[in-house]
Amino acid sequence: MGITSELVEFCASIKYEDISLEIVDRVKYHCLDFLGVAIRGSLVESSKTVYRLVKDIGLSPGGTVIIGTDMSAAPQYAALANGTSAHSLELDDLHNESSAHPAVAIFPAAFAVGELIDCGGKRFIEGVIAGYEVMTRLGKALNPANHYARGFHPTGTCGVFGAAAAASKILELDQEQTINSLGIAGSQAAGSMEFLADGSWTKRLHAGWAAHNGVIAALLAERGFNGPATIIEGRFGFLHAYSDGADPDRVLADLGKPFEIMRTSIKPHACCRYKQGPIDGILRIMRENNLKPEEVKQVTLGILKAGFPIVAEPEELKYNPKTLVDAQFSMPFGAAVAILYGKASLNEYTQENIESPRIKEMMGRVSCVEDPGLETVFPRQWPASVELVTEDGRRFSTRIDYPKGDTENPLTWEELLGKFDDLTSTIYPAERRKKIVTRVQALEQEPSIKGFCRLVTA
Repeated sequence: MGITSELVEFCASIKYEDISLEIVDRVKYHCLDFLGVAIRGSLVESSKTVYRLVKDIGLSPGGTVIIGTDMSAAPQYAALANGTSAHSLELDDLHNESSAHPAVAIFPAAFAVGELIDCGGKRFIEGVIAGYEVMTRLGKALNPANHYARGFHPTGTCGVFGAAAAASKILELDQEQTINSLGIAGSQAAGSMEFLADGSWTKRLHAGWAAHNGVIAALLAERGFNGPATIIEGRFGFLHAYSDGADPDRVLADLGKPFEIMRTSIKPHACCRYKQGPIDGILRIMRENNLKPEEVKQVTLGILKAGFPIVAEPEELKYNPKTLVDAQFSMPFGAAVAILYGKASLNEYTQENIESPRIKEMMGRVSCVEDPGLETVFPRQWPASVELVTEDGRRFSTRIDYPKGDTENPLTWEELLGKFDDLTSTIYPAERRKKIVTRVQALEQEPSIKGFCRLVTA
């Protein structure tokens, strides 16, 4: 039996009755985080552009909900819209070893087909777990640093497989159909890192397109369309085509021990994951030493090699961001707002701050270097080092081994609820937010995903 077949067989074995309460709770945790970023992301202009397209070509009264709006659409178009909006804020979850954002590809697909057949919460949970397994295991096997170096974005390329797996599980496709679903998905795996060149919106689309294509793959397979049974491991399959350094054994190693959703982190800062550790380090030094922004003379940030070309190069662009996407992927900008405001939330990632002379001046005090001492634990850990020198010559340094939000340094449920409220309080009143949280926390008891989704409309 090949890798694709064994992975599908494992997904077929995932049954709610066998899933621990801890894992069920983690699905709820990531579901609430996804809903928060999707609801707030619905306000972003790139999301509204997708909504205009869907309104013109894909509206379906009584169809699948487009989160945060009063629109419903054909399932694939709702998945496209919801994945794009949720990925727009750079606040969605991330799996370290695959360097991929699972929630924004998997939950949109799961909600789309979940609404289509109006499944219950238990089947929905099974689908989400299967999706996380497939997406992240493929990402691990690719060798993310190599994949990035070739210009690919794992959320887009691996996300379509995760979305297809989640949709197939919820639709209760048999193993042959699910193999076909993944086979079809493999011909739709895409996502280019060239958005970094000019701060364009396409990265946001990677998640939505993965969700859209995963839904289409599962629905085609359900109707008898076939795909290659060796899409992962074959001569022209995913691992060989998308990486020069893939390790196929990592796809199946220790399946479900633990489930990969248990190794997925939540972001507290509204920016690229490679910036989270350095920002934590800056905040720690500033807080522990009672420093004021005007006391900071120089900051040197140690960055992982894989992240350096994403958040620190080219210098001309990283020190002169023009768009919000530029800022989300500029380490100097993230460091500057952390120093000046003591945080790096959505409120700091604004066009006004991008153009602020005060922030530009502070960015000039920030230097980024590759730190070889960080590499030994990557990608299981995403550490960072920070050295800060004050105007009066004091020198402080720290290393962040587990940025806040990592599974070893997680946001508590209380902190996640705070994040959800921060994201949604300007959109939904307190009573509505409380209802959403209550339903998420009882997701396994949910009789109707379609009914649940009506809670997150406009």
